[in-house]
Amino acid sequence: MIVEKTIEIGGKTITLETGKLAKQANGAVVVRCGDTMVLVTAAARTDAREGLDFFPLTVDIEERMYAAGKIPGGFIKREARPSEKAILTARLLDRPIRPRFPQGFTNEVHLIATILSTDQENAYDVLALIGASGALSISEVPFQGPIAAVRVGRIGGELMLNPTLSQMQEPDCDLDMVIAGTAESILMLETGASEVSEEVAMQAVEHAREPIRRLCELQLELQKETGRTKWHFEEPEINRELYDRIDSSSRAAFEEVLGIADKEERSQRVEEVRGRVRSEMISEDSPEELAAEVNSLLKMVEKDVIRRSIAVDKIRPDGRGAEEIREISCEVGVAPRTHGSALFTRGQTQAMTLLTLGAVGDYQRIDGLGLEEAKRYIHHYNFPPFSVGETGFMRGPKRRDIGHGVLAEKALSPMIPDDVDFPYTIRLVSEILESNGSSSMASTCGSTLALMDAGVPIKAPVAGIAIGLVVRSTCRSCSYVGVFLRRCLMCGSEDVDRQYVILTDIAGVEDHLGDMDFKVAGSGEGLTAIQMDLKIKEGITPDIMAEALDQARRARMIILDKMLETIPEPRAELSEYAPRIFTLQISPDKIGALIGKGGETIRGLVEEFDCSIDVEEDGTVFITSPGGENAESVIRRITELTKDIEPGDVYVGKVVKTTDFGAFVELKRGTDGLVHISNLAEGRVKSVEDVVRRGQMVEVEVIEVKEDRGKQRIGLKVVDLNPKI
Repeated sequence: MIVEKTIEIGGKTITLETGKLAKQANGAVVVRCGDTMVLVTAAARTDAREGLDFFPLTVDIEERMYAAGKIPGGFIKREARPSEKAILTARLLDRPIRPRFPQGFTNEVHLIATILSTDQENAYDVLALIGASGALSISEVPFQGPIAAVRVGRIGGELMLNPTLSQMQEPDCDLDMVIAGTAESILMLETGASEVSEEVAMQAVEHAREPIRRLCELQLELQKETGRTKWHFEEPEINRELYDRIDSSSRAAFEEVLGIADKEERSQRVEEVRGRVRSEMISEDSPEELAAEVNSLLKMVEKDVIRRSIAVDKIRPDGRGAEEIREISCEVGVAPRTHGSALFTRGQTQAMTLLTLGAVGDYQRIDGLGLEEAKRYIHHYNFPPFSVGETGFMRGPKRRDIGHGVLAEKALSPMIPDDVDFPYTIRLVSEILESNGSSSMASTCGSTLALMDAGVPIKAPVAGIAIGLVVRSTCRSCSYVGVFLRRCLMCGSEDVDRQYVILTDIAGVEDHLGDMDFKVAGSGEGLTAIQMDLKIKEGITPDIMAEALDQARRARMIILDKMLETIPEPRAELSEYAPRIFTLQISPDKIGALIGKGGETIRGLVEEFDCSIDVEEDGTVFITSPGGENAESVIRRITELTKDIEPGDVYVGKVVKTTDFGAFVELKRGTDGLVHISNLAEGRVKSVEDVVRRGQMVEVEVIEVKEDRGKQRIGLKVVDLNPKI
């Protein structure tokens, strides 16, 4: 049975259809807006994977170039590894969906969003998220949905729901926010902005809540008509007797060691406590199930100790207050031969960012489904295993690395000068040398310092901070502790007390055991990037979000002040090792003369002067050279090549042909002039070759330029038969 549901959001019709395509998947939904169409399938194993302590969810985005009427680039002409956009969209889906599964559910679940068609106006990422929730909702999988998402843009000061891609590229668009949530709460935020205020960000969130609620209701209608019976799954009950034994044996020890500020020492001491408790509770004859249960309950006790300390006692693991930032140090110029470099350290998180300035032609080409075909500002992020004291394989960037790099890139992008004012390609690479919480925001801070160290005239410095949240729910009947409990997992009571605390500058343990990772970046004037992830399925309220944004703003100002103590403004001069770019304007109809037949002329100039030359369609020429002397020479040569020849101009050229009536001299590649025999020398000349021979260099002056039957005739006279070249 084919079922179709439609809804209008922001003046556009969104359609959800099921029952026609991919019927062997557990759930399949086609989402369409305009001519953008995405097929999202959900498949799951019926058996759980034993022994897992995490939920094995996989999300893949399959961009098909046929969707935009394109053939893939490269030799094999087939889609290969996922594009950056596909990886970011996969993360966008994973983050709000993962918390909406029951605790303890370990069946493998695979979501695939295949882009079937795109009009390059309606973005596919939000549609894919809606489709993923819809496919899971109608499937047998015990997904606790639905959820939905919308994009909110601000164009010309007006908030707009699901704006088109072209609208988002307009100069007066200063906000691009994707909000995901349930009908009641907010689950995820992904934002790029041009220094908007926290108030504007909250207005955008409020603007999205009603359409998200309506999209959730639409999915419920689809589920009611086509949904399959959900697999029966109950969250595993806790062995209260074993929990109490482990609690009494380990709580005091955990309370003692979890207050150690140093990450490495704390981890070592925590493992000692775990080992002692395991040896007490597990013998050689114990079944494997008991060992797994003891490990699980140990983690629960450890988690509760930290969460109680933070939420109830208001004491963080390292002793800081809720809004206290760890010690910060900043350095610039740490790598002498790079074009710009900086080291940003906050507590035990350390990011070194190194900057390279390249020619205009070094921009990154993008072979994707969007409107963007190239970018000249690139940010890469590397997270080697040694940064957390581990070993591992180094086989290219992981999805997390790509996501963190793009977040830092998004935070700084509004501050990068345009190519008219600063015609360079800019590549930043953040090397994470230590990590104990929010290395992406450390990368943002380090990148700002590196840009300033390089002399890039950024519009304003940007800093970033990670905000956390710990929610602690306590059953008043049996004192069981959990997170956002509707009812107690021990006794079933709904009499639950909730407390929460918002944390500034979260460390690794607070991120791992807490409920929110809320990264906020911006300048002194406003926000440039937000990324919010929640681990609690109930989401958070706008009030908590507004409080977190305000707390982040105060922290951002403190960090910016610390950064500006190190380098208050961009350096006045570029590094001596950075290339120099010179700009020249020629007439567009002279571009062919510069390029030459098959690119022969421009290649010859590049090789002769050891430079790079990039030509725009409007006749703008960018010359990138390691030194000014070569640049001046190539500018002079290009000017000669592209300048209109006029009477009075003087050239040094080669005699390319002699005749009875004169000699032809090459003024520039492809352009000759005639020196009549009467203009070769003073007095009468009997033979041309008595004065000049083929291949000889002579200095000549243009005495006449005229058109003759569509061809330019240039008359010359010799100025010097033996010029100094």
